[in-house]
Amino acid sequence: MAPPERRRRSTQRDIARRAGVSQATVSLVISGGAASAQIAEPTRRAVLAAAEELGYAANVAARSLKGGRNRLLGLYTFESVFPTDQRDFYYPFLLGVEEETARQGYDLLLFCSGGSPAGAASTGGATGAAGGPGPERSIYAGGTNRLKIADGCVLLGRNVRREELSALVREDFPFVFVGRREVDDGELSYVAADYVSATAALVAELARLGHRRILYLRAPEDSEPTRDREEGYRRGLADAGIAVDETLVRSLPDPADLTAERLARWIEELGITALLVEPTEDDRLTGALATLAGTARVRFPQDCSLALLGDPPSWTPQSRDWTRFSLPRAQMAGEAVRVLVELLDQETPEPRQLTVPCAFVAGDSVGPVPAAPAAHTGGWGPGT
Repeated sequence: MAPPERRRRSTQRDIARRAGVSQATVSLVISGGAASAQIAEPTRRAVLAAAEELGYAANVAARSLKGGRNRLLGLYTFESVFPTDQRDFYYPFLLGVEEETARQGYDLLLFCSGGSPAGAASTGGATGAAGGPGPERSIYAGGTNRLKIADGCVLLGRNVRREELSALVREDFPFVFVGRREVDDGELSYVAADYVSATAALVAELARLGHRRILYLRAPEDSEPTRDREEGYRRGLADAGIAVDETLVRSLPDPADLTAERLARWIEELGITALLVEPTEDDRLTGALATLAGTARVRFPQDCSLALLGDPPSWTPQSRDWTRFSLPRAQMAGEAVRVLVELLDQETPEPRQLTVPCAFVAGDSVGPVPAAPAAHTGGWGPGT
């Protein structure tokens, strides 16, 4: 017996012929988003009915006709974040998304394909898992929004393409970013760590211990998390009645430049007794700190107190227990899924921004002001 003939898959041209409209009209209706609002309602229903009859993307047609959903949520990452082990910095985010998606009765779709080569049309210099250059990722690879397979999407990553976030806002595509992100031409939904309050609380703790000369070592990039940390630093000083000294706000392009010699000069010439450090996304800074802690020239906290403004990546119980605040990563990711589902349930969703408190970790690198701190003699400009 000859095998049964395989039925040809229906195309948008078939739908156009069945509904008596142009193929361009079919494309607008099927793709959804803000552009489909140009189509008259009777025409839109005729196209969707034809698509359902012909079996073309039946899930999309059924969702649009009946107000249902694919029951699919997406997770899109702007850089490689898939964990190599459970200590990976991003692992709790992925775990939080997965667990809350299942709890909400959805399936999870991970978008992780690469886009253009590193350096091409870059808006943030995406990095690979080891911190080196990696392939640029693009939501609009090929010119279309690939996320529309899902009902909505959680977005994650440091090296974002701002123009793509703006495009998603213009399309009214439902998404929630894990972390505070802003665009110039719209407002988006996000769930972020409360870096402002957490940083201010660390400054307050240092001030309680008698510290008045507190150096803030910020990331060189002017991202929203860095701006929030700096705002918290300035707020904490103001609350403690300490005037801001701009020479104590600095950045290092290469974390490896944080040497014992440099820190000793800050202690001797600037008179600092405490250091607040913004962690990097890789292990270079914590590696430099481990090297510092292994020298006899500067001891923490005997010679200088040190606190991290966030979690060190790939921290293990065998690592130095730095005083810090810890990001509620799994909670942030779970909240992002909940906010996304709430947006999907609303007829006319409004952007939502949610901040989640961080947890103080006492650690062992902060203590009272040394008995005889070095006298401040000045001499270094900001950003050294």
